Amino acid sequence: MNEFTRRGFLGSAAAVGGATVVTTAVPGAGTAEAAVPEAAEGGACGARTGLVQVDRTDRRYQDLVSRGFNGRFRGKPDAVYVVHTADQVVDAVNRALDAGRRIAVRSGGHCFEGFVDDPAVRAVIDMSEMRQVFYDSAKRAFAVEPGATLGEAYRTLYLDWGVTIPAGVCPQVGVGGHVLGGGYGPLSRRDGVVADHLYAVEVVVVDASGRARKVVATSAAGDPNRELWWAHTGGGGGNFGIVTRYWFRTPGATGSDPSGLLPKAPKSTLRHIVTWEWSALTEKAFTRIIDNHGAWHQRNSAADTPYASLHSVFYLNSKAAGQILLDIQIDGGLDGAEGLLNDFVAAINEGTGVEPAVQRSTEPWLRATLANKFDTGGFDRTKSKGAYLRKPWTAAQAATLYRYLSADTQVWGEVSLYSYGAKVNSVPETATATAQRDSIIKVWMSATWMDPTQDDANLAWIREIYRDVFATTGGVPVPDDRTEGTFINYPDIDLADPAWNTSGVPWHTLYYKGNYPRLQKVKARWDPKNVFRHALSVRLPD
Repeated sequence: MNEFTRRGFLGSAAAVGGATVVTTAVPGAGTAEAAVPEAAEGGACGARTGLVQVDRTDRRYQDLVSRGFNGRFRGKPDAVYVVHTADQVVDAVNRALDAGRRIAVRSGGHCFEGFVDDPAVRAVIDMSEMRQVFYDSAKRAFAVEPGATLGEAYRTLYLDWGVTIPAGVCPQVGVGGHVLGGGYGPLSRRDGVVADHLYAVEVVVVDASGRARKVVATSAAGDPNRELWWAHTGGGGGNFGIVTRYWFRTPGATGSDPSGLLPKAPKSTLRHIVTWEWSALTEKAFTRIIDNHGAWHQRNSAADTPYASLHSVFYLNSKAAGQILLDIQIDGGLDGAEGLLNDFVAAINEGTGVEPAVQRSTEPWLRATLANKFDTGGFDRTKSKGAYLRKPWTAAQAATLYRYLSADTQVWGEVSLYSYGAKVNSVPETATATAQRDSIIKVWMSATWMDPTQDDANLAWIREIYRDVFATTGGVPVPDDRTEGTFINYPDIDLADPAWNTSGVPWHTLYYKGNYPRLQKVKARWDPKNVFRHALSVRLPD
């Protein structure tokens, strides 16, 4: 199913130069001996690689500064620090601060905005070599380092223990930033967002004296650092410090058997790909599909729904793509799974008068999960926006979607509708920093292109469709009875621009609702010098 991806339709180690390697000696050992870290159970796991500092004269520099997903942004920091341990992160942060360099952090590199590639950023802490995934018996939880990709985490958790986390669909995304934003994916209707399973974090913070140090914060009620843990359950990246390790355990899980401490992965993935050709879609048929889709989710988003393990993404592609596409999957081991999928497809298409094409497949869960690779095919310039829907689209909104998506334009735009709710909505909105706990559909809008000369046309398209869809609430999805703001992992600097957000509701309310003042208190305690900041970072309280 690799060809059916959210962007697939767009295109169907020698040290050289100015690199510096810093090794940390083991106390009491000879200076030639490198430190050896402990594995999960206390054994040696090989020689530690020292902190690597790469400057602009190093041949590795371009690779490191061009790892960002969005080709609209390319940074030019003075240095990139490739780190392998938490202690090296502490060292790198202190070195950057001593040099007066503004810091940004990169794990997987999938940020949609230019937060890491901001021209003001002079030092990047690159986490991509911190990739361990293991069971930590002392914490009775699974440890995952931030440089691991979701695919690497899925593979190890599943093959070694048969468990998983309800994280994202793209295996190339880094765990680091994904978890910080709350993180969701195909299993979220069944198991909640990934942050619901976060037990602890190890974070490198910078105190009031301007020096970096490590802190571990857990969800335990008596932990004096608990608020720091809470802020990392959806507070977003680049706000409070640098996470060097996550620990996952489902709340309420008991015992010491690792296989019982996180959700079981499905046995298999049953999948239907449903496509409607734009040439067959009238406005009436299109809006009927949109109405059916919203009504189904309104009926089937309670936590106890028999459709809890059903996940779908409806790719409403612009007419230039030729078709719209509904990608549905469900746990193939569920009794009656095929019937549930067939009923879902019938409900979405009911009354349209159009016969879609349907492709069916069944694959082992891990194989299907790791196959979901997204490749831009060179179309790496993008602008994204998001929203949460508490109720289906109105007739006016559906008409607006049709008007923009059916237009004869060369813009390759997309409005993706993700199945949401169910178990996600069983958690109180203050229990984690992920505040959106009453929505049925998550929306991601994007325009993606290749040629820099087309920037203006594509940016205008995505900004205008978003503004017009949410025209009755000032061009943005204000938290109210119909919408519930938007997702911090879909960062959009336009929300802080009064030219595009005329609602009078600040950007941080759209992302965090009533949780923002609490996040500000965490910021004041753990990053009082505002070392970690970007265009949409949590601000220090006045």
